[in-house]
Amino acid sequence: MTETEPEIDQTKIETKLSAARTKLILDKPFLGALVLRLPMLAAKEWCPTTATDARHFYYNPQYIDNLSLAEAQFMLAHEALHCALSHFARRQHRNKMRWDLACDYAINYLLIEDGLTPPPNSLIMPAYEGMTAEEIYPMIEEDDDRETLDQHIYDQETDEGGSSSGTPPPETPKKEQSPPQAGKQSETFNEAGADMPEPLSKEELDQLSVQWQQRLAGAAQLAMQAGKLGGGLALMVDHLLQPQLPWRTLLAHYMSQTARDDFSYMRPSKREGNAIFPSLKSAQANIVIALDISGSLHQDEITAFLSEVNALKAQIRAKLTLLACDAELAKGAPWVYEAWEEFSLPQNIKGGGGTRFEPVFDWMAQQPTPELLVYFTDGQAPFPKQEPHYPVIWLIKGKVKPPWGRKIQLN
Repeated sequence: MTETEPEIDQTKIETKLSAARTKLILDKPFLGALVLRLPMLAAKEWCPTTATDARHFYYNPQYIDNLSLAEAQFMLAHEALHCALSHFARRQHRNKMRWDLACDYAINYLLIEDGLTPPPNSLIMPAYEGMTAEEIYPMIEEDDDRETLDQHIYDQETDEGGSSSGTPPPETPKKEQSPPQAGKQSETFNEAGADMPEPLSKEELDQLSVQWQQRLAGAAQLAMQAGKLGGGLALMVDHLLQPQLPWRTLLAHYMSQTARDDFSYMRPSKREGNAIFPSLKSAQANIVIALDISGSLHQDEITAFLSEVNALKAQIRAKLTLLACDAELAKGAPWVYEAWEEFSLPQNIKGGGGTRFEPVFDWMAQQPTPELLVYFTDGQAPFPKQEPHYPVIWLIKGKVKPPWGRKIQLN
């Protein structure tokens, strides 16, 4: 604190944070339940705004004093979402500075959509609406010099000599933290504030990731019971809590289950006696593949999908019918591939228009019933209201949840 700064009333700051947390619990139980999992600690000078290590909410008292109550709610929810969405465990090989920016862009939009008020200098980009941090990351330039408003101190790796996130902390030697005073579950370690915590170990990251996923599920259930979870937050929760098996594994499982050889127990002729013996039914499967060519899917994603289907086709002995569609079926569709033929994208398919699902299902209604329809899309169109009488798998890039059929997330 400089000589020109007024002395901070720590009790007043703690009262403001407690009031902000209480309001979140009452008005937004999903976020409130998550915020309750982060003990609040006043920090030393290393923290100019707020920070989290996936265990605590650290704050600069002067910064909190300058925020409105609504802005304090935003920062509490912001740090809690970093933890609940396991941003500390999802970075993998990515550059930390760019990953931190992507995480903030993803979180801030969700909170604004949920009606919270961001403080000044919050990272907001309308182009990233509804996107995950993984989707935003490649859109951030490598030389982007913007900084996050808060600090993400799950690890403190630096890149090219730069800060890991936010304002770089001063290079002072670590000191032992004073333990909490006996009988006082204070939200500060001591009057001087808490030291910067050590980076998390691999074991701690794994343990916290499981804990926060459980907390995320519990908070979502609580909010849904209160009827106060919807919009982007509901989609994000659904996206994170669904099974995280690779899409190739799930696609192979569902296609094989639908088209597998099976045993028939049809009653034989009376001349063969009364016993019923199983016989192997080995008909060729008829599978339809629909491909969204509206321009939202990258060529490498389409190529990977078609290659995977081609490999599966030989295993399940299936005849494939390919339909390419944006707002209407592509010229030349359908394309039929027998079980022994190479399955690939025909030449000169042009798309890029809007997305509509109806042309595919209208065409299907005029054909013999298939064993399965697999539709690869981003899901950015109204789904047909009537579910067909054949099974449908939606391989979806994005967080859209179809109203019927099985969804496989392109992850």
